[in-house]
Amino acid sequence: MKWFCCRVAFAVASLLWFCPIASEAQAQQYPTRPIRMIVAFTAGGTTDFSARLLANKLGPLLGQTVVVENKPGANGAIAAEYVAKAAPDGYTLFFTTVGAVAINPALRPDLPYDPIRNFTPVGLAVRNSTMLVVKSSFQANSAKELAALAKARPGQITIGITGIGAISHLGLELYQAAAGVKFQAVPYRGASQAVTDVLGGQLDGLFGDVPTILTQVRAGKLKALAATSKERSDIFPDVPTFVEQGFAGAVGDNWAGVLAPARTPPSAIKRFNAAMVSALNDPDLRAKLHQSGVTPWPSSPEEFGRYLKQETTRWGDVIRTHGIKAK
Repeated sequence: MKWFCCRVAFAVASLLWFCPIASEAQAQQYPTRPIRMIVAFTAGGTTDFSARLLANKLGPLLGQTVVVENKPGANGAIAAEYVAKAAPDGYTLFFTTVGAVAINPALRPDLPYDPIRNFTPVGLAVRNSTMLVVKSSFQANSAKELAALAKARPGQITIGITGIGAISHLGLELYQAAAGVKFQAVPYRGASQAVTDVLGGQLDGLFGDVPTILTQVRAGKLKALAATSKERSDIFPDVPTFVEQGFAGAVGDNWAGVLAPARTPPSAIKRFNAAMVSALNDPDLRAKLHQSGVTPWPSSPEEFGRYLKQETTRWGDVIRTHGIKAK
């Protein structure tokens, strides 16, 4: 009996010792089957479009199909929780924007996931500027002129935002604080109706991502007054930033990147990141992304990890300072 127990104990110990080696050996061969990339928004939007363009390039580089799967809702929280609880094997990844992982934690303290502890950074993918736009016939031609109008008409100038706590909302808050003015924020479920209302005169202005205002600005129907990015957008290089116009602190890029469940093997992370960097440096993909209004922005996993922590801290401070509450 004693001999039998010793044999069982030895077998269990051997199995526990062997499993990590087998798991890492499998990861070294990654990928051996299709990969799912989860997007937290409906099909057809900017994030989904960027993810699908990237996935099409990644497939041949990885030797496996990369499938984009949409799981919208709760400002990205539904998709984030799904990926956080997925098997950490590199076959379920999260193509996420800033909202789900850097804004939601401060906006929704009851989240069922932690963006730092429950995920492993794979790499940044794209970024785009948020622009303050008005109808082409509107009397203000810069953010400084609009701020002057707002001081003369406090709370009367209406500015559309794409949801409470969205990057557009936070950009507006930073602009108001830097200018010492108050606008009337008008929340929308998306940018499409807001653009229509600006064009129709029901709304004075809009904070919108470049992809959502690109066509109307190029057609001359909307004019961009300022960009919230640190540097001028390479899509609209003639539009000055808020900082250039004297509004220090009014900075906030929108971005998207790929995360994996925590404890995903480093070799799988490295393999997928290498494919991402190669794809995002491909001239054909870069041209298509630029045409849609976004800028390729590849990074290493380590760079993305540091940036994610910075963004989570920064937006948390902004949300608490301005008393922004989710509705």
